[in-house]
Amino acid sequence: MNEIAGPVIDPNPLDDKQVPPMNRPADARPRPALHTESSQNRTLTMQLMPEALARVHMQERMQEAERERLLRALQLRRRAERASLRAKRALASVVM
Repeated sequence: MNEIAGPVIDPNPLDDKQVPPMNRPADARPRPALHTESSQNRTLTMQLMPEALARVHMQERMQEAERERLLRALQLRRRAERASLRAKRALASVVM
């Protein structure tokens, strides 16, 4: 039998094990998983940072508004107590 010597035809030319690294497509090249994952996490963190800052800012504003509301309620309660005492004194002076 005479066999023709020549290149071996690869049935799956894009198989990573059979294609030399220099001939692989750019997206098929192996990348360090840790670097890619940390890079993606960093990118995600950077994208979510304005949202986190806005959330913290709104929480601080809500706490400040709550403190002001409680302070105003205390002031109104004290004003009502003073008015009540004046009314009691006025009534007592009329009765005597």
